[in-house]
Amino acid sequence: MDYGMLCAQARSLGEAEGWFVALMANASALLWEALPDINWAGFYIIRGDKLTLGPFHGKAACISIPKEKGVCGAACRENRTMLVPDVHKFPGHIACDSASNAEIVIPLRDEAGEVKAVLDIDSPLLNRFTGEDRLGLEAFAHEIERAMKGL
Repeated sequence: MDYGMLCAQARSLGEAEGWFVALMANASALLWEALPDINWAGFYIIRGDKLTLGPFHGKAACISIPKEKGVCGAACRENRTMLVPDVHKFPGHIACDSASNAEIVIPLRDEAGEVKAVLDIDSPLLNRFTGEDRLGLEAFAHEIERAMKGL
């Protein structure tokens, strides 16, 4: 996977449009096309005490997730990337799609470091995401963070 190219594309999208909805929609499309062996790629946006579904590619998903639950909630609460090789072993995992077996969730922060959204990517393969994926996707998420306006 060429994460350098993916980050350059995200940076270009951010320069073209910084409104978070349009940016997240195109970012999820980029990930959907670029990453093999995934079945969902998208964003959840923090609204009060829950994460609300944002732009994504894949099957219909959970509309809202309490901050106390699931991998997305953990990434939000702990303000760190959650790389989960087997979601069925993750306490409190929320199964929006029963075909998902691995997941990576990366927080998106504002200038003050507060989590405003998360990037969530699921795979039907166990152990799908590696340390290299983590670093590359964190860099991708950072490009989206830098360009977000209005979130």
